[in-house]
Amino acid sequence: MAESISIDKNLSDVDIYNAIIPQIQYLLNNDEPIISNLSNVTAVLMEAFNKFSWVGFYLLKENKLYLGPFQGKAACTVINVGSGVCGASAQTKDTIIVDDVNSFPGHIACDSFSKSEIVVPLIQNDKLCGVLDIDSHKYASFNLHDKMYLEIICRIITEKLNFNQINEILK
Repeated sequence: MAESISIDKNLSDVDIYNAIIPQIQYLLNNDEPIISNLSNVTAVLMEAFNKFSWVGFYLLKENKLYLGPFQGKAACTVINVGSGVCGASAQTKDTIIVDDVNSFPGHIACDSFSKSEIVVPLIQNDKLCGVLDIDSHKYASFNLHDKMYLEIICRIITEKLNFNQINEILK
């Protein structure tokens, strides 16, 4: 079930989030492979926001984050929990907003044009499953509205999809 989205990019970020959340809920289907579902989420987010330069998921297996579905330039394929922004978010299970990635200790630079980043953990049944990672080519692109709405989107994802498939996929 492929559906195109239509978002007025002149809307405020809050209005864009409010427009895409129902679309993401509609697109998520636990009868489909989790990779397909996560791919659609990255496509919706990338299409909706001009400020995003990279949107993707890293999926957890054995204390490592493996690159999952994404939109943007080629990226790092494996990140240790505790390393970089993604690894720090995975370790603390907290959302991390970085206004200037060059000032983040241990930042892993996959795209030299990336200036700011937000990483949101995916938690299902109190267990970390991975992270949603979003980059921007502009400094300080992310704020508390982004944090709140992206956490809502991640909660919807973990409520609607079964992450038990991940270990089979990451063999």
